[in-house]
This record gives sequence, structure tokens and C-alpha cells, in this order.
Amino acid sequence: MVRAVWPLHRGRPAVDIVLSLAAGGPVLRTLLADTGAGRSQGAFEIILRESDCLLGRGNPFHKVALRGAYAGYFPVYLLRVQVPQIRFDGDATAVGVPGNPPNFDGIAGFCFLNRFTYGNFGDPSQFGLEI
Repeated sequence: MVRAVWPLHRGRPAVDIVLSLAAGGPVLRTLLADTGAGRSQGAFEIILRESDCLLGRGNPFHKVALRGAYAGYFPVYLLRVQVPQIRFDGDATAVGVPGNPPNFDGIAGFCFLNRFTYGNFGDPSQFGLEI
């Protein structure tokens, strides 16, 4: 098994991902790891600023209704997402929203996190993914 861990980001669990942009190279994004965002078989895996989604592929394929911090209907994109530390490279559904949670570039929801074994692995000062 391969594991990657990140220090808590301002006291909250975080995951670093790499987005492959259509017009240029890869870009690093730090996401809030939030198991309360979405369902295990939900319509989306991550939440990103819509501008990041447009840089990735640009074509939404449907809309999803969100409640809570982001209320309303928002477009869903299919983006290539990488977590190089654990050699993950695959597609993920991303909801494009107008802004981000404070101090983060987006949210890794339960559906995305549930692809992996996740947690602090015995160290409360970190969060990690294992594949």
C-alpha cells in the first residue's frame, strides 16, 4: 500500500491534488478533506472554483443542486485529477462554484475520499490517503 500524508492546513484536514489543465501544464490545488460534503455515490467528487473547471476541460455535462455552503444549481465537469504521492491518476467529477472555502482551493468530498483509505493514521497533526 502507498500512503501520502499532509499536515493539517490551519487546523483542518487537507489533500493536495494536481489538475491537468487543457491550456498549459499541471497546477497544484489544496482541498479541504470533508467527508460531510456529498454522498458516497454522489453526483460529484470535488468542489472547485468554476474558473479551475473551465481551465481543465471547459464543458459541463450536467448541473447538480447543492445545499449548505453552496446553495443552488451548479455545473459538473469531468476533470483529470492526480495525487502523485500515491500514484493516483484518474478522472473525477467536479462541481464548479463561484468561490472557495477560506484558505483552500476547493473541497474533496466524501465520494472522492472514499476511493481511498483515509484518516490521520495515528497522528492527529496530519491527514492522509492510502491506496
